[in-house]
Amino acid sequence: MDDKQAIQRLKRGDVHALSHLINTYQLRAIRTAYLITQDTALAQDVVQNTFVSVYRSIRSFDINRPFAPYFMQSVVNAAVRSAQIANRNTSLDVPDDENESVETVPFIETEIQPDTIIETAETEALIWQVLGQLSATQRAVIVLRFYLDFSEAEIAEQLAIPTGTVKSRLHHAKRQLYSLLADHLEKGEL
Repeated sequence: MDDKQAIQRLKRGDVHALSHLINTYQLRAIRTAYLITQDTALAQDVVQNTFVSVYRSIRSFDINRPFAPYFMQSVVNAAVRSAQIANRNTSLDVPDDENESVETVPFIETEIQPDTIIETAETEALIWQVLGQLSATQRAVIVLRFYLDFSEAEIAEQLAIPTGTVKSRLHHAKRQLYSLLADHLEKGEL
């Protein structure tokens, strides 16, 4: 079954067709949501809620449109909203519960020599920490551009904002990332 067939079956009320879409897009969606929210449980909730929302509104979906961009845009928008709500309740300056680390993220694989693993894990942990200091909207454009390899035009379409806004957000986010990483470099942490 492909996406189009699954959507047609969903439109006819066959709930089991949703499993094809979940199997196809769940991992990518969770990765994307996690990169924006910086919270595994929140990312999983975002994706689950997005699948439910898609199921509820599938009757209005145009079968001739590709599903992936529509779904991923929904995930990104939901992740940004969730991250903004979470950030209202938690200051980024105060360390969160440190039980969740880079090692708990299910999509990071390390099959390298032990010393390289340690260096890579430390660098990744630092990048996650620094990425977490950006706003949710800045994380969204960084994730779409550098993790999902979207062009600026595709990001603009996904987020329903002008290309100039995408360029501005990317510029400011990269500048802030560079500044934060430079601080860590000066301290010898990178």
